[in-house]
Amino acid sequence: MNILVCIKQVPASSKVEVDPVTGVLKRNGVDSKMNPYDLYAIEAALRIREEKGGTISVVTMGPPQAAKVVREAYSLGVDRGAILSDRRFGGADVLATSYTIAQGIKKMGPFDLILCGKQTTDGDTAQVGAEVSEWLGIPSVANVCEIREVGDESIIVAMDMAEDVEITKVQYPCLLSVDKDIFQPRLPSYLKKQATKDREIPVYSLADMEDQEEMHYGLNGSPTQVQRIFPPEVNDSQEFWNGKGEELAERLFNKVKELKFI
Repeated sequence: MNILVCIKQVPASSKVEVDPVTGVLKRNGVDSKMNPYDLYAIEAALRIREEKGGTISVVTMGPPQAAKVVREAYSLGVDRGAILSDRRFGGADVLATSYTIAQGIKKMGPFDLILCGKQTTDGDTAQVGAEVSEWLGIPSVANVCEIREVGDESIIVAMDMAEDVEITKVQYPCLLSVDKDIFQPRLPSYLKKQATKDREIPVYSLADMEDQEEMHYGLNGSPTQVQRIFPPEVNDSQEFWNGKGEELAERLFNKVKELKFI
């Protein structure tokens, strides 16, 4: 079975700067890590490969330093990986991002099963996986919390819905967006890290894509634009009150009313 996992490099801290012109995060010089949800997707791929055999690939979209998360995937047991990197891919919204990833998958594929994390910790849209499947013309299932059965022609999974858990059977090729805790991610292997330290990581640009129309990528291909984005304000002020219960209760009531919480 040919499995692909979509991964992403995200900021390791909430203390990031925002470009005031484009409204996107400034990622240069910021400590980064693999998106936590993607670790669950990789673990799911590894478990499926252990059962059914095959190969696991990863793809990520980002600057050249995104090679770090591909190397991490190698140390977990992934067979091959690639980076989609081009300045013309920058500033993409979820639509342009999903289109770029779909084009990269076509370049690397074909694949029987594509796995994504439920969402990323920097965007939190949880839309890219489903949109990638639309561009590829394959079925997708979101909020996958359990893999029930891996067959030769299809896969049976459980979806964590709002009020219940639904079971569905999906034919290959398909895309699954997995929720956290579907499996406990394994730790990277030092031996695998050393064995794969020189393994090639190809970088694909717009020139490598099947569709080379610049207006379909990056800011040009993004129908939505962020009007304003800003890091959360840090408020660590605190007060200590002393007094009797009735006095403190009245003071607390007045404070809550002053803050317009009631």
